[in-house]
Amino acid sequence: MLASTDTSDSGSSSRSARITLPILTQQDSPCDRLPLVLDCAPRPPLPVSREEMLARGWDQVDVVLVTGDAYVDHPSFANGLISRLLEAAGYRVAVLAQPDWSSCTPWLEFGRPKLFWGISAGNMDSMINHYTASRKVRNDDAYSPDAAIGRRPDRATLAYCQRAREAFRGVPIIAGGVEASLRRLAHYDYWSDTVRRSILLDSKADLVVFGMGERTILEIAGRLAHGADIKSLRDLRGIAYRLGASESAPSGDGTVELPDFEKVVRDPLAFCEMTKISHLETNPHNARRLVQRYGRETIVVNPPNLPLVETEMDQVYALPYTRKPHPVYGAARIPAWEVVRDSVQIMRGCFGGCTFCSITAHEGRIIQSRSRESVISEVTRMVSDPSFKGTISDIGGPTANMYQMRCTRPEIEAKCRRLSCVHPTVCKLLGTDHGPLRKVMHDARNVPGVKRVLVASGVRMDLARRDPEYLRELAEHHVGGHLKVAPEHVDPEVLSLMKKPAADDYLEFDKAFQAASRRVGKKQFTVPYFISSHPGSGVEEMIDLALFLKRNGYKPDQVQDFIPSPFDIAACMYHTGIDPMTRKPVKIQKGLKDRRIQRALLQFFKPENYFLVRRALEQAGRSDLIGNGCDCLIASFPPAEALDAKRREANHRRTDEVSGDHLRSGPGAVLTPENPASSNAPHSQNKRATRSKSVGYRPQRPGHGRLKR
Repeated sequence: MLASTDTSDSGSSSRSARITLPILTQQDSPCDRLPLVLDCAPRPPLPVSREEMLARGWDQVDVVLVTGDAYVDHPSFANGLISRLLEAAGYRVAVLAQPDWSSCTPWLEFGRPKLFWGISAGNMDSMINHYTASRKVRNDDAYSPDAAIGRRPDRATLAYCQRAREAFRGVPIIAGGVEASLRRLAHYDYWSDTVRRSILLDSKADLVVFGMGERTILEIAGRLAHGADIKSLRDLRGIAYRLGASESAPSGDGTVELPDFEKVVRDPLAFCEMTKISHLETNPHNARRLVQRYGRETIVVNPPNLPLVETEMDQVYALPYTRKPHPVYGAARIPAWEVVRDSVQIMRGCFGGCTFCSITAHEGRIIQSRSRESVISEVTRMVSDPSFKGTISDIGGPTANMYQMRCTRPEIEAKCRRLSCVHPTVCKLLGTDHGPLRKVMHDARNVPGVKRVLVASGVRMDLARRDPEYLRELAEHHVGGHLKVAPEHVDPEVLSLMKKPAADDYLEFDKAFQAASRRVGKKQFTVPYFISSHPGSGVEEMIDLALFLKRNGYKPDQVQDFIPSPFDIAACMYHTGIDPMTRKPVKIQKGLKDRRIQRALLQFFKPENYFLVRRALEQAGRSDLIGNGCDCLIASFPPAEALDAKRREANHRRTDEVSGDHLRSGPGAVLTPENPASSNAPHSQNKRATRSKSVGYRPQRPGHGRLKR
């Protein structure tokens, strides 16, 4: 089924002449298997250079996949998965990993692609990959060889699309991955503190494939291979595209028009309305097409792709991955791969609907699970690898215990617009049986050659408490002393805004888990993760959280500092100070000084945080928590380590005040307004010079390179 678009009219007449585009449904394409050839024969990784391409006897490739990550041939890396998927469908694919974006020369490496460019910033949004919550440059990049920073530009999708257009005009550009997916509509950008346009307008990509795009990317490749025009692909699910001034916007019962860009920029309530509608239209069974206007241009977002069925999931994970980085990296370490190299993903998606998390928005709310046979087959292949040491580091997915859990009433699921199946309470129609998961875990640990199967994915506590037998097996066989859980906060209002269970849920789970551990003769503990500076959380709420930690003997080693991610409901709260679902005001902490105080309260026990914690307690009128009482968070007098830390901070105060407003003029180069490229030229001239060299995209912030603290 192809869309027929009328582009003959232009000007004002085209604005009023609106059409209805049909959407390709699951019934229009095979719904049980992907068009792949699986022979299970070992295959080398895809070519990353012209020499490797020619060695295969190829003089041209069909698709070049450009990625901001190192090329790792592992199903946990999106580029590794999509490249193998296209290869199994019969296409010639090359991978351009972390290219030098200072010119288009690397984009010439494989010649002109026959079908399209596939552009992705990588497994993470490039801005989150580059910058901390304090907007400072991170010290490492887990997705780069030896964790080196500077291997991709800011807003990498934009730079990569630009270079692809320069290299070969007329080749379709398909953007995808987390960065493009979550920026397909107008969105709040934390690093520039502005509302930015759809990434389609800034990147000028022909299409954005959002969400998990296996079925969509195969359909795109198939149609282009048969001579279809790129505009004829606008009927596909899971894609977004741009309409020019002369093109008519779709309309009809299956279309919803969002507030236009100019309105969401100036009106917080309009931004909230856009956020609410876009999240309510994420169930692929009932979602409608979204339309948003940007002056004379229009962005159209089709309904999400339907979830893969079990046989399709099995196909995707049966592809001949080497499960290793490309040999071109030699002995270089790629930290993100080291974490997942011996893990097994058994499902995808999450019905938790946490407002600060992008998993549901990107992978979908409907759980997609592999068969038990598929999982055990992968474990068996891992055992045959001489480098496998016997331990599976994780068996799970975005959440450890949602395997094969779905709505028990498909006809209700098809109509449901609930954003979370477990908040404020677990839906009575949700199937929460852990039996299939227990069976997979049991069979995996009994595969010959497997010594241990660990669960490193976060356990959903409200679900796990419903199955004591699952807790027993978890404690006895699948935890190496510490179990990760994510209560996130203790304040009821903050937890409600997060769509997380009450704090008592964590306490009850912790008791149940430790009791299960004792029954099997083990002493094990939960490792709770908490978030600071989330919308709704002020100093008073963080003091309550610190008291909770003190009274229960928890000392978190790591602090998650809230970062507003594009498209997330919590990002809308942060930007507008309003809950988009209820229109109620929300307390927001935006100053970096306030955020530092919240982080310090989470780790009140660290000497270097003494003075920040004391200041927070005094300003909040909680001096009763200073001293030697049972509930006191800090002592009356600072320890020697706190005084030493304060001296070090004073000595580095100027460095600490630098905002992290960095320029990247090329791979490995980081320039800042305080440290321009030329040491002797005037600051303004250096600023102009670095801008002229930069092909990355600098986060613009007020204050001439400084942030207020």
